[in-house]
Amino acid sequence: MIDEDDPRVSQIGHPAPAWLVNYADLMTELVCFFVILYALSAALNKDIQKAKTQVEDVMKNEKISGEAKVDKEGLRISLSEQGQLAFFESGRADITPRMGEILGKLAPSLVNLTDKNDIIVEGHTDNIPVHSGAFASNWELSTARATQVVRFLVNQKRFPPSKMAAIGYGEYRPIAPNNTPDNRAKNRRVVFFVKNLPALSPSKSEK
Repeated sequence: MIDEDDPRVSQIGHPAPAWLVNYADLMTELVCFFVILYALSAALNKDIQKAKTQVEDVMKNEKISGEAKVDKEGLRISLSEQGQLAFFESGRADITPRMGEILGKLAPSLVNLTDKNDIIVEGHTDNIPVHSGAFASNWELSTARATQVVRFLVNQKRFPPSKMAAIGYGEYRPIAPNNTPDNRAKNRRVVFFVKNLPALSPSKSEK
């Protein structure tokens, strides 16, 4: 008889304890479980999902081009210009009356999310150079437009300023080639990024 600890029993070394295999499998499954939970945390947020549905209804009823989608970072609502629908005066940051109506319809769904989320408004333009002396480039124009949207929501719809931010990307994050009027209209868009905030640890929340 050969002892079980004899190297000839296991040519690649001494056998591991039997319980170690089950333990390793359990650890692997736990890691996968928490990774999936993290990735789906936003999708499992009922408030986020409710707001997404409401926003999609407004976009459908108002015939607004764009999309609303949820990912692990939060909710992204993209509104693109189309046809005769313009969000801002040409070459300027002033909100058109139609854009004011759209923001008014979206506001009730978004303001309820500011209790637990930050909202970042992104401004995007096409690649046509700015001809207005008020702005040096599309970067400044897109930032000013995003800021005007934030100011409207804060001043007119009582959004908390501490939960709002504006950022301009200019022409540098297009969603379509800037080769046709329709594609350029798609790139002239406003994006609302409802950002998930990291959970505070008990020690920090008590301070």
